[in-house]
Amino acid sequence: MAYEAVFDLTQKAQNEAKAERKLQTPFSEPDADAETMAVEDLPERLRQGVEALGWPALMPVQSEAIPYILDGRDLIVQSRTGSGKTGAFLLPLLEKLDAREKTTQALVLCPTRELASQIHAEFERMNAGLPEKERLNAIPVYGGVGYGPQIEAFEKGAQLVVGTPGRVLDHLSRGTLRLDNLRTIILDEADEMLSMGFFPDMIRVRRFLPKERDSYMFSATMPYQVQRIGQEFLTDPVFIATAGGAIHVDRMAHRAYQVQPMDKDRTLATLIEWENPTAAIIFANTRREVEYLATFLNNYGYNAAGISSDLTQKAREKTMKRLRDGELRFLVATDVAARGIDVEDLSHVFQYDIPQDREYYVHRSGRTARAGKAGVSIAIVTASDAPTLREIARKYDIPLEEREMPTDAEMASRVGQRLTNLLEDRLRGRSNMERERQARFVAVARQLVEEGEPEVLAMLLDQAYQNSLDRAPAGPAMDRSESEYDVQQREAREARESGDDRRGRRRRDEDDERPRSRRRSRTEDPDERPDEAHADARDDVSAPADADRHPARDDARQPDDADRQRAERSADADAEAPKKKRRRRKKKSSAKTDEQPADQD
Repeated sequence: MAYEAVFDLTQKAQNEAKAERKLQTPFSEPDADAETMAVEDLPERLRQGVEALGWPALMPVQSEAIPYILDGRDLIVQSRTGSGKTGAFLLPLLEKLDAREKTTQALVLCPTRELASQIHAEFERMNAGLPEKERLNAIPVYGGVGYGPQIEAFEKGAQLVVGTPGRVLDHLSRGTLRLDNLRTIILDEADEMLSMGFFPDMIRVRRFLPKERDSYMFSATMPYQVQRIGQEFLTDPVFIATAGGAIHVDRMAHRAYQVQPMDKDRTLATLIEWENPTAAIIFANTRREVEYLATFLNNYGYNAAGISSDLTQKAREKTMKRLRDGELRFLVATDVAARGIDVEDLSHVFQYDIPQDREYYVHRSGRTARAGKAGVSIAIVTASDAPTLREIARKYDIPLEEREMPTDAEMASRVGQRLTNLLEDRLRGRSNMERERQARFVAVARQLVEEGEPEVLAMLLDQAYQNSLDRAPAGPAMDRSESEYDVQQREAREARESGDDRRGRRRRDEDDERPRSRRRSRTEDPDERPDEAHADARDDVSAPADADRHPARDDARQPDDADRQRAERSADADAEAPKKKRRRRKKKSSAKTDEQPADQD
């Protein structure tokens, strides 16, 4: 009897199969009997804030999240931008914070200064609805501006601080901001904070937080690494997803950008810079394209390598090991060469070319979003490719989102914020001696800006940014249970990759700790080793340096090894000769002795 296996590759069939499986998450699902809130159910202070904002009703994310926040239950909310999530966590603060207590009671961490300003502005609008004596003080805190006004606001008693992790950490380290009386911490757009490279700063900020607190996290997407942040900051949180009522942990996002054919390579570099993926595979249709893109990305500053069908198995395995070990960030491959690739931590797939076999689009996208993780598949298409991609999306029921490329201003803002975070992080790590050295150039920097020559500083900033492109944004590892351990491992790996100079210094330090009798230099002459026995033997040698090349000729020369070997060979030959031949030699020898003169005796 013959059996036939049928595989349904449509997105609809995959979603149905996922719905049948029980989703495993580290968080609690919403209570079955949980009630939502309407405006009329809110406490008086919250209703005053809603009236000040002019909301006719609460949005779904607000009506679901506010009861948990007022109840003091830690909460994780997955909700898209524009869904009203900012109001969901700001509105309850009107009730939770005490205006009479002039200390920081709530902290909101967000990825950009623009978002910090928006959150602060919305809070001030709802805060204006309270009686003047009951109003709260709030301050936005971010880099790129002076410390003075921020410190002054802390001293006056800002109950709410909204800021980026880097600048908040600066104030905590300086002691200008204290969180001893903190009651609430909110992580907004946690996925973006990971993308911006804020994870190490977030972990350092956590060390200043009191153990007894309410913690909330909001994110548009919920990849596995964002879940790990929730485990780090929250205690037994409830997980609410407002997109259709389902927890979209393993949701795959499909995006398409249409560009001119000659702009595809630059578009790829721009999208990589915008998305800032931890690791990604870039698919091309030909070996020539693979070689070109790998070279192009390396020249651009990214850590990339290509594999195609003509690569030897040994070279292929070496490249794949680098990718799995996190030493390689971007892999460029053809469909044939990518068969069998299974890397868990891929966050993105870039489709530089639309596959000739349409089914391969599904296989390519499936390289990410594995094992309950979220992923992004990005297709770069031309005007002639766009109809084919739309047909693939219809055939496999793929929710394809066609987007416009980021503008130059948007890219400059995103890259500038990322670079500011990078430089501030480096500044915090400088020693006192390094800070004293750099103080000499503060006046030079001011002079360059005042005299209208910022290009020199821009050159240095570009160099610092380009040097950071080969490293993925720091984040919690996928298979660890403690992210502090993750940070230690990352710092150790960075130390190993920092160069041969540091490794050489470490070797020399180890050599200095070894006993003198065991130490040996690789460059010294063997006769100069500090070995006592060897030194004594050297002291006994009194012949000049060229004595070995011109030995003295003595009248009574001592037999050397060659003489002994010749004697042994002669003895062997004599033992094998016939007896008659030996007697004949003896007779001849005796005759010669008898004929010698008497004066020689």
